[in-house]
This record gives sequence, C-alpha cells and structure tokens, in this order.
Amino acid sequence: MNRAELADFLRRSRARLVPSDVGLTTGPRRRTPGLRREEVAQLAGMSTDYYTRLEQRRGSHPSRQMLTALARALRLSDAERDHLFHLAGEEPPRPGRSSGHVRPGLLLILDRLHDLPASVISDWGEMLAQNTMSVALTGDHTGRNMIRDWFTNPATRPMFPPENHEAHARAHVASLRKVAAARPDDPGPAALVAELRAGSREFEELWQSHDVVVRRPSPKRFLHPVVGALDLDCEVLLSDGHDQQLVVHSARPGTEAHERLELLRVVGLQDLTPSTYEG
Repeated sequence: MNRAELADFLRRSRARLVPSDVGLTTGPRRRTPGLRREEVAQLAGMSTDYYTRLEQRRGSHPSRQMLTALARALRLSDAERDHLFHLAGEEPPRPGRSSGHVRPGLLLILDRLHDLPASVISDWGEMLAQNTMSVALTGDHTGRNMIRDWFTNPATRPMFPPENHEAHARAHVASLRKVAAARPDDPGPAALVAELRAGSREFEELWQSHDVVVRRPSPKRFLHPVVGALDLDCEVLLSDGHDQQLVVHSARPGTEAHERLELLRVVGLQDLTPSTYEG
C-alpha cells in the first residue's frame, strides 16, 4: 500500500469534481474547489474520519469493497479504478468478472435524474446505485442483490401485486441463468446460483425449467405504502459491456400514476407511515 501516492490520488480526484457532478447541491461558503471530504465519505458510505485519515496517509488498509465504493464516489474510469486498487496494494478486478464499479457514464445520467426513480443494477442483480426517487419508491437496496432478496427476503415482495410475483420470479431466474452461462468463470453469479439452488425450493424449480427469455409485466406495478399503486413504464439503458443497466421508471402525463409519482417526489423520504419495504 503506497500511502503517499494513494493520499495524493484521492485528493486530486476529489478536487476535480464539483457537487453537481455527483448530484449534490453546491450550497453557500464553498471556499475551495472540488468536493468536501465529508461529501466523498457520504457518497462512499464510510465515516468522514476514516476517509480523512486516508488522505492524510494515516488510514488502515481499505478493503476491496471500500475501494470499489471510493471509485464510485469519485466517478473514476475503469483505468483510474485499477490505479486506485494498485495504490492500495490490491489487484484490480479481472476482466470478465463482476466488479461492482459503476460506469461513470451511467452515474452521470443517474445524477441528473431528479424527478424519476432511477437505479444502476448489475446484470446479476446487484443494486449498485440509486437516486433519491428510487429510494423513495422501493427503499434503499444499495449493496444488496435483488435476486437474492426476492427468494430469501419475504419483505421484498409486498411492493409488487401478488398476481405478478411468479412473472418476477421467472424473470429473475432467467436473467441469472443467462449471466451464469455467459460468464462461467465469474465467481459472483456462480456462487449466487449455488446459494439459491440450495436454499430456495422455488428458485430450484424455476432453475430446472431452463427458461432464458422471460418478460416482466409491462408496465410494472408498484404498491407504495404512502402513495398507493403506481403503474410505471420501465426503460433500460445498457452499459457498453451490457453487464450494467440504468433502469428508469416513468409515468405518462395526465395519468393517475403520474400524479402519484409527483406526490412521491414531494413526499421524498419522509417516513409518514411504517414501510412495508423494511427487512
């Protein structure tokens, strides 16, 4: 771990960003260019004290998960992310394997979507990033695997109507099967398949059906505990390697769903009622 070079690289990467680059408001009395240390720490999901110690060459060795979070927070390119890993004494993620590093182009679009629920999800279900509207719609799932949650966490399903549960389950299994076949050496999807085949009878039965193309209901209906049912259109933008997707939900103007989505934007993350999404 090259503490001096790591500290310098973090400082320079932070200084080149402005709050609007990462979806934050500028606010008053910003004397120095770039993001503040506490803003980077917030975006990376770590304490300000720990991040400060990294910039001051005093921090302990960051984990691979923490390095991935820093790369995402600082909007690093793939080459910059690999450099960050090398400075920390770690091997960068191997090509052809899941890394959890969100493509800067997808983050750039996500940061500018303020009035629509949007998220970045890996092709095997890892929730990599969400905007505020996405969290308001479904809850905060960043860092969790949506396919694992669907088959192991009962609290996930009430956000969708019961009549759509089977279609969602089949779509989850089909998409995971495609990824596992396309990247057999990627340990992430392979381990998830093994875990779910052993731990979920429903998953195992659907896996045995060998479906690879299953469409989810469109438009997708969400059951929100505050604003009620929302029938939303779903658009998906794929990254260059098709291993990540930006998912955006919207409602047609003039519809009841559009009015409820606007209400959700106003309500935001206020905890007005007990959420059915907890767990």
